[in-house]
Amino acid sequence: MNWKIPLFKIYWDEEDVRMVTDAVQRGMFWAMGPNIEKFEEMLADYIGVKYAVVFNSGTSALHAAPLSCGIGKGDEVIVPSFTFIATANTPLFVGAKPVFADIEEKTYGLDPEDVEGKITPRTKAILPIHYGGSPCFMHELKQVAERHNLLLIEDVAESFGAAIGGNKAGSFGDCATLSFCANKVITTGEGGAVVTDSAEIYEKLKLIRSHGRAETANYFSSTEYTDYVTLGYNFRMSDITAALGIAQLKKINKIIEMRRRNAEKLSVRLSGITGIEVPHSPDSFFHVYQIYVIRVKDGQEKRDALLTYLGQKGIMSKVYFPPVHFAYFYRKTLGYHCALPVTEKISRQVLTLPMYPSLTEDEIDYITDEIAAFFS
Repeated sequence: MNWKIPLFKIYWDEEDVRMVTDAVQRGMFWAMGPNIEKFEEMLADYIGVKYAVVFNSGTSALHAAPLSCGIGKGDEVIVPSFTFIATANTPLFVGAKPVFADIEEKTYGLDPEDVEGKITPRTKAILPIHYGGSPCFMHELKQVAERHNLLLIEDVAESFGAAIGGNKAGSFGDCATLSFCANKVITTGEGGAVVTDSAEIYEKLKLIRSHGRAETANYFSSTEYTDYVTLGYNFRMSDITAALGIAQLKKINKIIEMRRRNAEKLSVRLSGITGIEVPHSPDSFFHVYQIYVIRVKDGQEKRDALLTYLGQKGIMSKVYFPPVHFAYFYRKTLGYHCALPVTEKISRQVLTLPMYPSLTEDEIDYITDEIAAFFS
């Protein structure tokens, strides 16, 4: 459908074009080249960790992270159901079992108390997601992980640049995964990364992403034999993609500022409507608004009616997320039957509205006027 106002638009400028053009016109090193290392250095520096390894997608990064941490068959990993399905599937990628815990209502992240109640002797890791641009309660989740000697892997796909008291999402756990898919805060079309302070995890990640091959030389431009020391995959990001990532990351602060400004305008205009609740961040939490999510207080029937109404007006909106434990694959194929009352309540109320850096005053007025008209 040709929306008057789509859910997102990619923010790009001539620097993006120049960086990609330069990488292409180099005529070599398109697969493995200097932009890979540069992008990784910039990512690690931005998050505030020692190492970053880039991948061809956020899902590949999610696959590599538990492998690098030694998670496998017989292990359990506690995950949210209120997330994109790749998060929940992550344990399955490595033969482990996802165990769903409920969320809390302030950030829509994993509820530390419910997480603690789901820990068993087989639990190996906790995998929280920073939902929609907001950090979750990482200090509390880290305390739970430390009390039970568990790994902590952060999914930062939706909240690149978010922070708690100056500490970036992605800097709290043993490692963290990033996504640069088209609708993310910065994008390379497809792409991802894992960041960590662990040299051991870092070295394993490099093997996993490139066929288990020791990267002692550039495979495509060296006659040196590089040995294969473990099972690996082709999860590599191309140098051309990394060039785009560098250009995007250079303007991350501008992009986030524009998102936050537009979110504030939406919240000011929508906060007077009694039928909805606008997003709020806890004190000291820095929200980057990868998506802008309202809650329709009367629940699913009213929420769905609003979604339909906005669609008729050419305004795209979407539900992020229906619970993963309701998905056919989890219910019918895997046989999951669990009660997550907060997840189920929130998922019946949430609706994501258009949000992007270039959202105009006229578009904001149109969105908010139509929502007000619906509730009136």
